Amino acid sequence: MTPVSALGLPEAAALASVVASPRPLPEPVRSHAARRDLRLDFFRGLSLMLIFIDHISENFFSYFTLQALTFFDAAEVFIFVSGFTAALVYGRRLATSGALYASAQVLRRVWQLYVAHVFLFVIFIAEVSYTASAFRNPMYNEEMRVTDFLGEPHLAIMQALILQFQPTFLDILPLYIVMLGVFPLILLGLRVHWALVVVPSAGLYLAVQLLGIAVPAYPTGHVWFFNPLAWQFLFVVGAALGYRLVQGRDMAALVRLLYPVALLIFIVCLLVKVTWTLHGVWDGFPGLFIKTLWPVNKNNLSPIRLIPFFALIVLVAAHVPPGAGFLRSAAARPLLVCGSHSLEIFCLSILLSALGHFILSEYNSGLVMQFVVNAGGIATMILVAKVIDWYRMMERSPAAAAGESLPR
Repeated sequence: MTPVSALGLPEAAALASVVASPRPLPEPVRSHAARRDLRLDFFRGLSLMLIFIDHISENFFSYFTLQALTFFDAAEVFIFVSGFTAALVYGRRLATSGALYASAQVLRRVWQLYVAHVFLFVIFIAEVSYTASAFRNPMYNEEMRVTDFLGEPHLAIMQALILQFQPTFLDILPLYIVMLGVFPLILLGLRVHWALVVVPSAGLYLAVQLLGIAVPAYPTGHVWFFNPLAWQFLFVVGAALGYRLVQGRDMAALVRLLYPVALLIFIVCLLVKVTWTLHGVWDGFPGLFIKTLWPVNKNNLSPIRLIPFFALIVLVAAHVPPGAGFLRSAAARPLLVCGSHSLEIFCLSILLSALGHFILSEYNSGLVMQFVVNAGGIATMILVAKVIDWYRMMERSPAAAAGESLPR
């Protein structure tokens, strides 16, 4: 960005007005902003359930999730929707209350995520180490990358607090924390022009792909599993599209233009990846282009993952409007309620995934037990989400508000 000192007086005044003063939204946009986009809750809830299933090792039901059918998985869905949602929520704050208040709201959310991550880390370490001790199976400590904590707890806990120590399953929240930590700058850039944010983000993503830049982690020799220098691009693109919605800009023409190409890309990638999955089950089945494309790098968000995911976004935008009827159906309700409480349900899903893995490893890994573990975990996530939803609804009720006004 150009330093303020290098700007002329008119330019500096314009920049100051962008940062300091809220811009009122047009009335149609303001009324649209008042309605919650159920698609975001639906797909976020779906991604949470898929993450839970995929995290259970050797899970038969993972053959029916995104990672078995496409080159990407639920992680891309979660990060993209998170960026899109952040732009919707805090973009409206920026427009109605100004940059200072919007930034404070973002940083408040960052603190909530950080506290949740610390609590999740402590409970996860306790869960894994207790299971390894109870079943006298130290391999669980190795598998879940808890050994480093048990060997050097004083160093590991400090590294965890600065997001550098990331045991298995605990690597996506640090990425989200970092992305939201810089989001006030992203939001201000989007307010000026989307290219001011998207172009540098794309340049950084390309640099990672070409130069293999990674972010070091603890212990020495490890790197962040979700490289924030690469995954930021997906978050930023989601935020840019979300902010266009805040501005009331119609993207239907762009979707129609990209639709044929997106459909072709997605179908081709779907067919190729399904052959890979079938090849993994039966070695005699040919995996198309597997020698050419394998491995597909998840750490650095390989273009082979990113391009078909962008194609899916176009297809979803074309076929799932905000007012789609199925979003208000009883079948969609469990996903909506989980998606609306994503932080709590995500943390719960991580603990349930580890527990499910331990149960299948120690007792019975048959198909019936796998079904019980998967169904039980998903049912628990839905139940907890419903309890949270009920509690928050009661807090907002007139009776609760009247009770708070009584003297104590």
